[in-house]
Amino acid sequence: MGVAGCGKSTVATAVASALGRDWIEGDHFHSDTSRQKMAQGQPLTDADRAGWLAALAGKLASEPGVMLTCSALKRSYRDQLRQAAPDLRFVFLDLDKSEARRRIEVRGGHFFPAHLIDSQFNTLESPVGEAGVLRVDATRPLPELQAQICHWLLQPLTP
Repeated sequence: MGVAGCGKSTVATAVASALGRDWIEGDHFHSDTSRQKMAQGQPLTDADRAGWLAALAGKLASEPGVMLTCSALKRSYRDQLRQAAPDLRFVFLDLDKSEARRRIEVRGGHFFPAHLIDSQFNTLESPVGEAGVLRVDATRPLPELQAQICHWLLQPLTP
């Protein structure tokens, strides 16, 4: 989880491959209306995200053990996902606004424009301190992130 550009898909691909697990790209569950809204430079509201979160919660409930990438920017969003999968863990890919903007500007073919990054940081409620959350520095090398996350996921969940 984390803001746009933090590396969710890249890291999930590496971790899922290492652990032999399936993963779901949360961006694929945005409605056409939400995609168009973001492409036009309009941030999503809680109402815009409601159906998306419900769909993601449904996937978590129906596919135990699956990995999912999504922003999960607010505590209420994470809690909704936790209700669907009580042992759910979150890896928070943390990075600063300037690096997130830089990454978005250099990636091509994505519907999310760089100028919306401010809205992501305005919405973000840090999950640090919540149970079942690992905060990682998203600027670290991918092999290091993969190893750190895999190690954490293989440990028993502690309350």
